[in-house]
Amino acid sequence: MDLKSNEPFWLVKNGILESYPSLKNDENCDVLVIGGGITGSLIAHQMIKDGYKTILIDKREVANGSTSATTSMLQYEIDVPLFELTEMIGENGAVASYNACSKSIDDLEKISDEIKSTAGFERKKSLYFATKRKDLPWLKKEFEARKSAGFKVKWLDADEVQEQFGLEKTFGGILSNQGASVDAFILAHELLAFNVKKGLQIFDKTEMKSVKYHPDFNEVFTTEGFKIKTKKIIYCIGYESKDLIKEDFVQLKSTFAVVSEREKSLPGKLDKMLFWNTDEPYLYMRTTDDGRLLIGGGDEDFLNPQKRDKIIGNKEKEILKNLKKVLPEYQFYTDFTWAGTFGETKDGLPYIGEHQKFKNSYFVLGFGGNGITFSVTGMEMASAFMKNTSHPLSQYFKFGR
Repeated sequence: MDLKSNEPFWLVKNGILESYPSLKNDENCDVLVIGGGITGSLIAHQMIKDGYKTILIDKREVANGSTSATTSMLQYEIDVPLFELTEMIGENGAVASYNACSKSIDDLEKISDEIKSTAGFERKKSLYFATKRKDLPWLKKEFEARKSAGFKVKWLDADEVQEQFGLEKTFGGILSNQGASVDAFILAHELLAFNVKKGLQIFDKTEMKSVKYHPDFNEVFTTEGFKIKTKKIIYCIGYESKDLIKEDFVQLKSTFAVVSEREKSLPGKLDKMLFWNTDEPYLYMRTTDDGRLLIGGGDEDFLNPQKRDKIIGNKEKEILKNLKKVLPEYQFYTDFTWAGTFGETKDGLPYIGEHQKFKNSYFVLGFGGNGITFSVTGMEMASAFMKNTSHPLSQYFKFGR
């Protein structure tokens, strides 16, 4: 599956940071991680830390799938509002899921410090604002739900939103203290390079063809005819899991993003902030660490890469038109536009856990707008799986829920 258009900003900006050999002989390991994006790199980091002999394979160059197209907004907020998620799965599960995403931001900062990352991890506040009056009642209900759950939030009226951030024609919003941004493409490469020095083996341009299951191990065969014998497989294949798992568990979507030219000084009120609104599909934006404004939205049901890429130009116009509504005086000069693929689940939660049709295997599939933070939670959960212990979130993230 082609997960992105040909010109995602992060890939163009950063170029080829590292490449690895393809698999040219049979191997064996404790853990085989399939997928070399930000999720696979985090899971491999955890497996190496836990002392397992680990191999990672990717059918592309590492980090060249969805990781090269992500906007890398790190939020504790899940696509399904807390009050709605509470109605779906109960208060305990909903609050625990939101708390896990919040903790993941803290954990990712620690990981960035640990590996001395240059990926621009930066703490930011988040504003979730209404652009239609009809959204105001449920957004205030969401504010109360978050406040009651202990999250550090503040309600801002429309005039306060305009005064603090320069956004016009809003009806107020929720200001949250917890949030961050990062260059996930660089971070994935850094994590892999860090762990190669600790024994991680990486083979890119190496595609899994089939798996032979045994009681205590699996044999993975590649398209080139080589074999990897492994005690456990951890699948970190994101939206391509839809090709592997046949039941209907995720709805694929196309999302579109635009990034401005570098500017000597972006509007100061936009810096160190994440913005998203209540529209469907919602508009979201953040600044980058090299002085750009990145905006995304215009989500559509995914049909195929050709149709997705054909409408990028129209989506750029749509996104900038929506930006103009809230920032009418801001002159945006486009530098790059691109499209990516993501997935929506029925409850906004990821699928992290075992699947009955895949023995000795575990899936870490962080869907929705929280793919990266869910993947950080997946580190803990995969570690528990390897130790044959339970994790409190497993019941909420499991297949067949």
